[in-house]
Amino acid sequence: MSASAARVAVLVSGEGSNLQALIDAAAAGTLGAKVVLVLSNRAAARALERARAAGIAAVHVPAARALAREAYDKTLVTALAAQSPDLVVLAGFMRILGPGFIDRFAGRMLNIHPSLLPSYPGLDTHRRVLEAGERWHGATVHFVTAELDAGPAILQYRIPIRRGDTVETLAQRVHVGEHIILPRAVEWFAAGRLRLERGSVMLDGRPLPQPVVVEGAT
Repeated sequence: MSASAARVAVLVSGEGSNLQALIDAAAAGTLGAKVVLVLSNRAAARALERARAAGIAAVHVPAARALAREAYDKTLVTALAAQSPDLVVLAGFMRILGPGFIDRFAGRMLNIHPSLLPSYPGLDTHRRVLEAGERWHGATVHFVTAELDAGPAILQYRIPIRRGDTVETLAQRVHVGEHIILPRAVEWFAAGRLRLERGSVMLDGRPLPQPVVVEGAT
């Protein structure tokens, strides 16, 4: 990154608690980056309110039912281009992006997913891990590639599943970790420590064979 703070755009669809974690880290001076734009496919997303309260450009990009994915992606690209982001972060953005969009931001787009990828890609992860009787759960920050939730992992937050955990309690515990690892990954990228090279994660100039794991409370 240049001497100036890296410019970050965040795509969201809902509550925006991970967005808030980024905003808070930026305000505390620990992010090394500036959130310059928040885009949402939902007008009612609370994330847009969070962005406006922080003085960040907040844009609703509506998706008409008849609008093809490629056309919608082009609309997103136009909105993003106005702010020239160095990094695009998907923080609960509930739309699948097409290959053209992903190629445009290759190596400059991160996603946070509520499972220990590659296990449990897709939706409803907390219920699925409980039904499967898993011992561990968590969240993963990864680079975005064309295959859904399959890009190279950077950071994971891992917690043991407790006796008596429910979907709701597990989601709350995982959220705690999401708010730790997403700002950390963005800070690494902004500092020039993190990059994607030939499909592999590079951290501090060395290949990262496995994601860095942050252990959560037992």
